[in-house]
Amino acid sequence: MSGTRFAMRLDPVWRPVLLLLGARQSNSYLEISGESLAVRFGYFYQNTLRLEDIESVEESEWAWWRGIGWRIGFGERFGLTGSYDGIVDIRLKETLRVWGFANHTCITVSLEDPKTFVAALSGLI
Repeated sequence: MSGTRFAMRLDPVWRPVLLLLGARQSNSYLEISGESLAVRFGYFYQNTLRLEDIESVEESEWAWWRGIGWRIGFGERFGLTGSYDGIVDIRLKETLRVWGFANHTCITVSLEDPKTFVAALSGLI
């Protein structure tokens, strides 16, 4: 069953580096399907979240010093960013364990169409 797919924003300046690490437009997206949200950013991150586990979604900001790519930072945010624009925070009801060692309650992504994604997901959670 196919759902509604939202492309991640990968700015041209960052695409060569992201490509070296396996992220392309074709494999970097969020997809709402049924009762789940698939999150994929290249080869290094793939996860499916149940919509009932999502607390909120909102447009946000991503500071330049946080960097681009797969970002495990201090605090609650896990970043999957290919741009400093189009940023969206997906807040979870419970802690998500990333790569077996980092705990986060928020996934931050960069999207081509953040407003449409926020509206679509907000209507389902």
